[in-house]
Amino acid sequence: MSPRPGKPTGRDDSNRPRKDSLPRIEREVIACVRCPRLVAWREQAAHNPPRRFRGEEYWAKPIPAFGDSEAAIQIIGLAPAANGGNRTGRVFTGDASGDFLFRALHEIGIANQPTSVRRGDGLVLRDALVSAAVRCAPPDNRPLPEEFEACREYLDREYRALSRLRVLVALGALAFDACLGVLARSGEPVPRPKPRFRHGGSWEIGRVRLFATYHPSQQNTFTGRLTPAMLGDVLRQAMRAAEAAEDGASTS
Repeated sequence: MSPRPGKPTGRDDSNRPRKDSLPRIEREVIACVRCPRLVAWREQAAHNPPRRFRGEEYWAKPIPAFGDSEAAIQIIGLAPAANGGNRTGRVFTGDASGDFLFRALHEIGIANQPTSVRRGDGLVLRDALVSAAVRCAPPDNRPLPEEFEACREYLDREYRALSRLRVLVALGALAFDACLGVLARSGEPVPRPKPRFRHGGSWEIGRVRLFATYHPSQQNTFTGRLTPAMLGDVLRQAMRAAEAAEDGASTS
């Protein structure tokens, strides 16, 4: 989508704050060093890779969101993997979780290809943005509460920057809590008591509908707790909800 030409205003706007944007957020995410434990861990993973990745140049920085800047759907996971996103520089890329997720997105027409191997591999998402509650790989795949807190600004800003956003998809219980936090801080009417995570659940909260699914971790996919059909069903519901919201907005 090409930008609209600006209209002259006849006044000096040079000191007015600039509107936030995904590229601006991405630059700030990549430069972030707020969490010393995570900085040390992501760099340690890069310096001591497993044998199968030796010789590869690791990204070893925080991971920005990836996808359509005009997205109606935002898919939110927990955090990058030490030898996945931390290696490749793209969220949910280079590991089994990403393979599972992007295969499902391709099957419903959101992704143009079923694999996500590395930055610059030709992957394109239509109408969806994939992000995470924490942007650096954490030890044992478990961020600390203060690390969630340090990163929450980025999700909040993405939420505000996506003017067409109508659907959130939480991958796992911790991402679900992060989504509820974003909605509450944005002034959306989060129910009290707060909704409880359950796979396949959905809740209409303010301007968005929130969907929940189990995280596509190997622990869930290898054991059959989450199957391709289960994930595909939630993603199709999310896509239909976004399309219905778009249709409703265009006829109102």
